[in-house]
Amino acid sequence: MLNKTNLASLAAIGILTVSQTAFAQDASDALRYSMLSPQGTARSMGFGNALGSVGGDFTSLSVNPAGIGIYRKSEFMFTPSLRFGNTTGSYLGTSTEETKSAFNFSNIGMIFTRAERGKRYDHSAWKAVSFGIGLNRLADFNRNYSYGGLMKTAPGQPNNSFSELFVNDIAQNPGNGTTNGTLGYLGYQTYLVNQDSLGYYTLASSRLGLNQARSVSEKGGLSELLFSLGGNYQEKLMLGMTVGIPTLRYSRDAYFQETDASGNPADGFGSFRYTESLRTSGIGINLKLGMILKPSDYFRFGLAVHTPTWFSMKDTYDEGLTANTENYKGIQTTNNDQNLFNYNLSTPWRGIISATGMMGKYGFITADYEYVDYSSMHYSFANDYKTEQTVRNNAIKSTFQAASNFRIGIEGRLDAFAVRAGFGYYGNPYKNGNNEAMRKDFSLGLGFRGSRFFTDVAFVHSLYNQTEIPYSIPASALYPSGLIAPTATLNNSMNTIALTIGWKM
Repeated sequence: MLNKTNLASLAAIGILTVSQTAFAQDASDALRYSMLSPQGTARSMGFGNALGSVGGDFTSLSVNPAGIGIYRKSEFMFTPSLRFGNTTGSYLGTSTEETKSAFNFSNIGMIFTRAERGKRYDHSAWKAVSFGIGLNRLADFNRNYSYGGLMKTAPGQPNNSFSELFVNDIAQNPGNGTTNGTLGYLGYQTYLVNQDSLGYYTLASSRLGLNQARSVSEKGGLSELLFSLGGNYQEKLMLGMTVGIPTLRYSRDAYFQETDASGNPADGFGSFRYTESLRTSGIGINLKLGMILKPSDYFRFGLAVHTPTWFSMKDTYDEGLTANTENYKGIQTTNNDQNLFNYNLSTPWRGIISATGMMGKYGFITADYEYVDYSSMHYSFANDYKTEQTVRNNAIKSTFQAASNFRIGIEGRLDAFAVRAGFGYYGNPYKNGNNEAMRKDFSLGLGFRGSRFFTDVAFVHSLYNQTEIPYSIPASALYPSGLIAPTATLNNSMNTIALTIGWKM
C-alpha cells in the first residue's frame, strides 16, 4: 500500500456515504492488493525475482509458468521467511520511528516431472512434462508507522483540526448528530461538537495549539495457491499455464488524536482520539500463460501474460471517538455500529518480457520488464451502491496510470555452490508525478545444490517513500477554501531474510 492519501477522512467519509453501510474502499485500497512483489523461494529472491526466462524455480510459476518446462526431476521445497524493518514518519517538523517484524512462509510447493530418457527422449518431441502445486507469497502488508507534531494557527486563520470532519458532516446533514454510523454522531454524542446561534463548532482549537498524532498498525499478506502445467518441446520451446487462487488478509488498527497544547486545564477541551479498525479478507482467481524460447544454449527469451485477479472481498469496519471536554462534560466515548460490506475487485492485466544470457555451468545474467496498468483496477458493488461504485472507479482512473517494473539478477556457480545478486525497480503508479511511490529492492543470496538436497538463503532490502494527508475537507459554504492537513512523509526501510530447504526426487 504505497501513497495512502487522505487515509482517515476518505475512509470515514466513504463509510458514511450511505448510513449503516461500510465504504472503507478507496483507490489506495485497490492499489494495495494490485502492487505485487513475488517472494517465493530464497533462490529467486536472491537474484531479484528476475526469473521470467530463467525457469526451474517454483517462484516462476507465479511469474512465467513456462519456467516449469525447465524441470528434469520432481522436487519439494518450503521457504520460511522473516520480514522486519522500520518506518520514519515526518509531520509538522517532527520525526517518529516505528519498527515491525513478522514471520511467514514465503513458499511451499511440489513439482511432479516426467522427463523422457534414452531412446524415448530421442523419439519424443516433448522432452518433459511437469505439474506443480503449492503456495507463493505475493505481497506483505505488515508495517507500523506513526507521526505527529504541534498544529498552531494564527488568529483569524481557519481552525485546522481533524475534528472539523465531525463538524462538516453534521453541518451538511444535521440529522447525523443523532444518526449512528456517521461522523457527526461521534462528534455530537461525545460533546466535542456543539451548536450555537452561528451553527456547529468544535471545542478543539488550533489557534490555542493542538498536539496532533496518528498511529497505524498493519498486518496481513497476499498468497497464491497455484496449479501449474507445462512442458519442454524439442529443448527449444517451453510452454506453461498457471491457475492461481490468491487469498488475502489485511487488518489496520489506527487512531488520530489531538490534545490541548495551551496548558489550560479548564478551557473545555483536553483531548480526543478517533479510532478505526478495518478487517479485510478476500479470495480470487486468475490465469497466467507463458512461453520461454531457447534458440541456443546461451540465450533464453520469455513472454508471459497474467489476467486480472477477480477477488470476492469482505470488509469489517469499526470506528469510535473518545473526547475529554474537561470541566464541560468530562470524558465521553461513542462508537458507531460495526459495518460489514461485501464487494468485488478486479486487479490489472500484466505483461512480462524477459531475457537471460547463460554462462554455461558458471551461471547466468537475467532481466525482466513488467507492464501494469493500475488505472484498470475496478470495484464492483451491489446494485444499491452503484453510485458509490462509480465514484471510486472514476477516482481510480483519475489517480493511477500504467507503470513499468524492472528486475535484473545474476547467479554465479562453482560446482555445487552459487552466489546471487539482484535489483528491482517498481515504478510509480500515480499520475500526479510524485515519484515517491516507487520502490527499490536490493538482494543477495547463496545456494547449495546436491544430487538430492538443496538449500538457499536470501536477503532483500526494500526502500520506498510515501506521502499521506491525514484529513481534508473540500471547499464548501462552511469551508470556502476547504481544509487540508499538512502532508506527512513516510520513509520505509524493509528487510526480508528467507531460507529454502528442498529435495529432488
